[in-house]
Amino acid sequence: MPPRPLIVRLRNWVGDVILGIPALHLLQAHGYQLQLVGKRWAPALLAGEGWPVHVRPGTLRERVAQLSRCKQDALVNDPGFAGRDNALVLPTSFSGALEMRLAGLRAVGYAQEARGVLLARAEPITYGGHALISYWELACRFLGIARAAPPECIALKTSAADQAQADALLAEHGLAPGFVVVCPFAGGQFEKQDKTWPAFAPFTRALLARGGAVIACPGPGEDEIVRRDHPGVRMLAGVELGVYGALLRRAALVISNDTGPAHLAAAVGVPVLSVLGPTKPEQWAPWGPQVHVLRRWPAWPQVDEAMACVEQLLGAARGAR
Repeated sequence: MPPRPLIVRLRNWVGDVILGIPALHLLQAHGYQLQLVGKRWAPALLAGEGWPVHVRPGTLRERVAQLSRCKQDALVNDPGFAGRDNALVLPTSFSGALEMRLAGLRAVGYAQEARGVLLARAEPITYGGHALISYWELACRFLGIARAAPPECIALKTSAADQAQADALLAEHGLAPGFVVVCPFAGGQFEKQDKTWPAFAPFTRALLARGGAVIACPGPGEDEIVRRDHPGVRMLAGVELGVYGALLRRAALVISNDTGPAHLAAAVGVPVLSVLGPTKPEQWAPWGPQVHVLRRWPAWPQVDEAMACVEQLLGAARGAR
């Protein structure tokens, strides 16, 4: 078949981009050559997939110019590009659709924020289901097919270079595969409520007392949280997302708040204990068969029940080996 370029605007959060990967795999399987547009960290996150990822610039003028260049490049390989639906907008923002329209692209997206007039096709969205299903269904509607989303692990690929760098980093710190990763961070709020487990610090102390290596990979501005609240945890700071995903492949278990690394761990097939508060698991839990959600909302889980889950999950991992 002749090449069929497709420009896809990614979501703005790490977890959302990861949950959109099955939809991207589906589009690729149907012969589309993906040109992705996302945040500055998106190229590192998706490096193992081999998709071109353009970093979205800051101003409207720059964004439209970038999309126009993508359109012109696509026309070189596909003269019929301008005559068909040729872009997919995963975000539901007005600006995402506006930029596509100003660049002369025929974009398909969900009919939100009165942006139907900007899209070539505005699809109705059903709220309340899992975000992965939402992205998957939009890809299916673009393709004109009906297919159930895959229940298995997202199976995000990591590059050989990222895996080599991750293994070298672990060796440098004297860490062998089988360590536990904690993610006591949570970006933003859910419905104006804090997503950070209040008992994470005493939980970490209990986890360290159990024995074995426990590590954390803080993002920008998060180092102090580890030093202040989680002494004894081995801190590997400044790890970019592609290397982080490769590093997580070597973990025995990841325990996390509602945050992007939990989705990343699940996507590379690592057991995850997702400790949730106000976040709705039916909509935003990490995806995959090795995800265990611990939630007692409007209360938070206790340390002892989280430790019981840890013992169960680590025991299952040892049994699988």
